[in-house]
Amino acid sequence: MVIRTVTVLGANGTMGCNVAGIFASFGNAKVFMVSRDIEASRKAQKKAAMSVKAEAIIQNLVPKTYDDLEECITSSDLIFESVFEDIEIKKDIYRKIAKYLKPNAIIGTGTSGLSINSLSECFDETIRPNFLGIHMYNPPYNMTLCEVIPSRFTNVDLLNRIKEYLKINLYRNVVEVRDEPAFMGNRIGFQFINEAMQYAEMYKDNGGIDYIDAILGPFSGRSMAPLVTSDFVGLDVHKAIVDNIYDNAIDYAHDTFMMPQYAVNLINEGKLGKKTGCGLYKTAVNSEGIKSIHVYDIASGEYRLKENYVFPFAKQMINDLRVGDYTKAIEVLIDNNSLEANICIQFLIKYVIYGIATTKTVGENIHSADNVMATGFNWVPPLAVIDAFQGVDNFKKIALNKLPSDYISKIELDEVLKDIPKSSYDFRPFFKAK
Repeated sequence: MVIRTVTVLGANGTMGCNVAGIFASFGNAKVFMVSRDIEASRKAQKKAAMSVKAEAIIQNLVPKTYDDLEECITSSDLIFESVFEDIEIKKDIYRKIAKYLKPNAIIGTGTSGLSINSLSECFDETIRPNFLGIHMYNPPYNMTLCEVIPSRFTNVDLLNRIKEYLKINLYRNVVEVRDEPAFMGNRIGFQFINEAMQYAEMYKDNGGIDYIDAILGPFSGRSMAPLVTSDFVGLDVHKAIVDNIYDNAIDYAHDTFMMPQYAVNLINEGKLGKKTGCGLYKTAVNSEGIKSIHVYDIASGEYRLKENYVFPFAKQMINDLRVGDYTKAIEVLIDNNSLEANICIQFLIKYVIYGIATTKTVGENIHSADNVMATGFNWVPPLAVIDAFQGVDNFKKIALNKLPSDYISKIELDEVLKDIPKSSYDFRPFFKAK
């Protein structure tokens, strides 16, 4: 597949900007960067080049506005839509571009979870076969995952060719997933993140947000703590993802997708996270220029200095990981019966179970969840956790011992853990000594 010219709609947004950089650098394509304001597009042009560490590609990036749609769309081999996660806004954009599409042009949406089937129905029947989901992860220069989501109308030959293009030309780790709410990566990842947000409220008198992040830190298998991740993504984006899942999917974890009220309140106040400078966390600078990290205290409703919690189990795990004794570190986690260690191991076990259950219904195969979590979130993959726990039989024993009985009663543990292979990923690099 040859793609020489691309139009990115919503190019001033974080993902639109970064994806434009990927097409222009790895794909060596001319990219029209379209947003509502030309100055916003020009700023995005510079950011796109910086995002892929290739200033030379700026000549491939062309700032445009929606007034230039005819010029952009009529000459593009691929149109990548990255506008706000609202189905009505997307439908309006699709109506505007439909009349300009050249024959066989590909339309990809970067939606993080809206129905591809529903979006495809915005187009005429002749266009629908060329429409599909192309969901990259942020930042795409570092996170190579690309979930490809066909609709029921998508042409199979086009699907296979675009998957090959994304893999060979753009160096993406391509995983085809079914058109289910939030697809796979966000379905698994935000189940974990949103439940962590709920636990922060549950344990608000213990510290809340930074307390839970300290329990689920890098030593437990992810490069970034879950609530820090939510701030990085944006609380508004987080809410759009979990609301979509809560409204459109029913499974045993359904209630874990309800966003806590304190987080909704922060969104209503415009405190969306890193992009607004304030959310669950914020960075303050004093008169001497010294920075300090503050956290939203749920109990008081005010910001306070972030605590440096010291949990004995975490300290011991980090010490063991630092010298490469991964077996000992996992044993510390399993054997410690403190409140914090139990929260940590329960989250890890539930993550594995939900990841496997999801990949069996949404993914191509049993390894799909491993691929999306490793290359989309930089989290230890579910099957690799089982390997870290010395295999399926031992993992099952630990799960039955550590999980509450009411949770066990909601899942079919034997069925979930049936025919589980070893992971193709080594678990060790994901458990960080920090």
